[in-house]
Amino acid sequence: MSKDFSAIADDLNAKIAVLKDGSPDAMAAFGALGKATYRDGALSAKTKELIALAIGITDRCDGCIAFHARAAMRRGATRDEVLETIDVAIQMGGGPSMVYGSEALAAFDAFVEERAQRRKTRPDG
Repeated sequence: MSKDFSAIADDLNAKIAVLKDGSPDAMAAFGALGKATYRDGALSAKTKELIALAIGITDRCDGCIAFHARAAMRRGATRDEVLETIDVAIQMGGGPSMVYGSEALAAFDAFVEERAQRRKTRPDG
């Protein structure tokens, strides 16, 4: 059974919004850390998202996979870059990472397909 990674990411974002309401100071600090971390620097923002995706795979975190697969796609990652990221995660995490690596690839592919479908339905083509 395949997972709906778009729904996982959207559900995660909704839950994080509730957490932000309940703990605004801590979540603002965490958000600032993310902004500082995921900017282009010695490593590109895309590379940092791929690293985060690999960590999500090795930690077996569906929400992390959904969030960072979408972010990697939005930062311009290619399917081949995602596959190599998965290779590294599998090497570092063994069999469980292979299972979650296949989930990460499914998530990335789903987000690419979702983007393509949205572009097809735009009035300007």
